[in-house]
Amino acid sequence: MNSEKSEVWVTGVGLVSSLGEGLDSHWEQLAGGARPAASVDKEIQAPYPVHPIVDFDIATQIPKRSDQRQMGKWQHLGAYTAGLALDDAGIAHDEELLAATNMIVAAGGGERDIEVDEAIMEGLDTAEDPGAYLNGTLMNELRPTLFLAQLSNLMAGNISIVHGVTDSSRTFMGEEMAGVSAIETAVGQIRHGQGEVFLVGGAYIAERADMTLLMEMGNTLLKGEHVPVWSREDGDGGMIMGSAGAFLILESRKHAEARGVKPYARISAVVSGRCRRQPGAARDSAEALLDRISDQIPEGPLPVLSGCCGLQPQLSEEREFLQELSGRGAEPAIRGVNTVLGNNLEAQFPVNVALASLAISRGGFFDPFDDSGVEREFSGKPESILVSSWGHWRGESLALVEKPDAPLRED
Repeated sequence: MNSEKSEVWVTGVGLVSSLGEGLDSHWEQLAGGARPAASVDKEIQAPYPVHPIVDFDIATQIPKRSDQRQMGKWQHLGAYTAGLALDDAGIAHDEELLAATNMIVAAGGGERDIEVDEAIMEGLDTAEDPGAYLNGTLMNELRPTLFLAQLSNLMAGNISIVHGVTDSSRTFMGEEMAGVSAIETAVGQIRHGQGEVFLVGGAYIAERADMTLLMEMGNTLLKGEHVPVWSREDGDGGMIMGSAGAFLILESRKHAEARGVKPYARISAVVSGRCRRQPGAARDSAEALLDRISDQIPEGPLPVLSGCCGLQPQLSEEREFLQELSGRGAEPAIRGVNTVLGNNLEAQFPVNVALASLAISRGGFFDPFDDSGVEREFSGKPESILVSSWGHWRGESLALVEKPDAPLRED
């Protein structure tokens, strides 16, 4: 039995966010020599600012109108970015490769019919017997497809239907940690020879009124003007949600080289934990995770992409944890991605791994996203990038994305 673990390459990336579509667009805006501006809408979900998704032509990746009609914008975005990743890796339309491609999707609870929900809520206000009214409405008036549209694994089903990805399929739920678990699982399976190629990622639409309601019921959202993430330490802080879709093709080095594909980057480690949001608990969890990969953390300048959500106490704890990497010999150059893209929930970790892979392949790093003093300049060519993600409710993770000893893709 061969005990040598397979190297995991990122060979395809599909990325759409509030900043644009594709890697070139994100690189130009985030590493263009000037502080990147956040694309924020203060009206669509007022008083809560959001980072809305840019327009994208769904027909280029979802050509059949019948497929388009059965999906909402969340599924459109997921199927679209999955198609971009498959195209980018040279897998799209290759039936043999598609049949051998495994899929892991990080998904939320699906999409609701807001008009139906509003009509039911209005009816409840005037119903003589609200319980009987609600039961009758649920049994007699809702479309049979409404519940199906809310199934979290329907995104994976539609990706399979539209793009022909037909090997194993899994869907993880659990907000930010769903994206972490999706990538962690794929990396683990590739490293241990349980799969050669995976399509992994997720999508989130911040403009959905139902999601705004759910997030605010937890008292998690920031109101009013956009504020950079490291400047939200007053009071309880708050999140600004952002729309994004990110899918990655993760592939064993041997498999990629056999078909002549160059990597964007190598994923060398993904570790995760889970704790309650009590003061100090997330910090302790992250320290334990760092101990697991400490022998892989390089000394000297170290670019860091943080998914810091903006809520306290984890905001201050994550900032301190990352800044104190200097005590382990690293010189962290931190970027709070939520400042420019918002919290993408299930898609957040795939987005940040995609951005790390982009930076490795382009031989540079992103400009500081704010002037808080937390984010220091980085002018070298990154060999390693640390990705940090602390969920707003539960979950902590670290990933190390590195330059492999092989020619890289640059586009």
